[in-house]
Amino acid sequence: MNFDSFGAFLAMGGHGPYVWGCYGLTLLVLLYNLLAPGRRQRRFVREQAARQRRSGGP
Repeated sequence: MNFDSFGAFLAMGGHGPYVWGCYGLTLLVLLYNLLAPGRRQRRFVREQAARQRRSGGP
């Protein structure tokens, strides 16, 4: 598919909002999948440290 201008490329024959919306949503899901495990691990370590302090353990 050839486009006459960058604006035509972004519009994609009237389908641009759907196409770019799907790309944006995919990017958000991928970022979440990359960042969520690290956040969960930090929270888990924090909770375990607090639990260990409360129990008086080493």
